[in-house]
Amino acid sequence: MKSYLLCLPFLCLLPACGQRAPETAAPAPPPTAPPVPGPDLKALTDTTAVALLTAYGRQYPGHEVLLQTRHGNMRIRLYDDTPLHTANFLLLARKGYFDQTVFNRVVKDFAIQGGTSDHLTTRLNKYRLPPEIRAGHFHKRGALAMARYDDEQNPGRLSSSHDFYIVQGKKLTPYEAQSSTNRELTPAQLRTYATQGGTPSLDGQYTVFGEVVEGLDVIDKIADEPVGTDNWPVQDVDIKVKVLQ
Repeated sequence: MKSYLLCLPFLCLLPACGQRAPETAAPAPPPTAPPVPGPDLKALTDTTAVALLTAYGRQYPGHEVLLQTRHGNMRIRLYDDTPLHTANFLLLARKGYFDQTVFNRVVKDFAIQGGTSDHLTTRLNKYRLPPEIRAGHFHKRGALAMARYDDEQNPGRLSSSHDFYIVQGKKLTPYEAQSSTNRELTPAQLRTYATQGGTPSLDGQYTVFGEVVEGLDVIDKIADEPVGTDNWPVQDVDIKVKVLQ
């Protein structure tokens, strides 16, 4: 660019410099992205969330997302029988909310939690989701679930609107798994906790609405991040979420 500017006086010595420069059309403005369909995030409240998310999930279903981090990607399958949690996650992903967040609570051999950050520009109203706890969905390694306040503050076990977690856990003997939960685990669940690992102590307490189907190793890499006293990684692990289908 510098050499081009220096050549301008020389170019004006040419005969053509006395002629009127041809008019050129003004550059077209860059195309604006079409608005993302679905309710405005500010419209979601405790009162409106169920109706808005139910309608949104029926009109704009989704089954898989790609969660991208500097440690790699996780492909996550969302469950159909947790329609409110699935629709909510899809809406926040499509609206770009999660792309401003990080994994903000990491507890090795337990879970990695994300969905907030110190640099959010998109703000949500405070709203919660009714629980959709299903016996067939449990806290095996790779399970995706929504965080919530404890029972004293939240006896209805309403889920957070945006704070999600992914289970790392550890392998447990059938006795260890069963004794850590008040629910009766099936033989298949006991085998899964023994061979894959998880956190059965959370079963029946939180809504599990999906699972990691590719990229389980990314969970371990994030869980190995050095953290501060509040379990927030010393170096932010940024999140990007893309809806695949």
